[in-house]
Amino acid sequence: MYVKAYSLTEILIVLCIIGILLLMVLPNQTSVISQAKAIEAQAMLNQVYGLEKSYFYRHSKYSNDLDELGFEQEKTVDEGGQAVYKIEIAEASANSFMARATAVADLDDDGSFNTWEIDNKKMLQETIKE
Repeated sequence: MYVKAYSLTEILIVLCIIGILLLMVLPNQTSVISQAKAIEAQAMLNQVYGLEKSYFYRHSKYSNDLDELGFEQEKTVDEGGQAVYKIEIAEASANSFMARATAVADLDDDGSFNTWEIDNKKMLQETIKE
């Protein structure tokens, strides 16, 4: 009685085909990954916007200090944390503010670091594309 089995050569050929298919799919996934990470920047900037508006209603001016607003920056990946973006207040005055989220890692290795900004009119825009 003989048992039908696959030879080592047949298994290796199948594994090579699977590997080639994976290599064809992975480059297309990098844009999806960077878009998912950009959601982090948008969420944090929307949080800063809400904190700035609340601060403005109490003090009739915008703040340039994240600690004064009550925003706690998560540790970034270069500091051993999870956050991909560093948040800062680029400018603040009595009538306006601009907050910026800058990636601490080059997500697609093109030499540019993804940057998002939000202002007092809640205009959220990507200033440096990934």
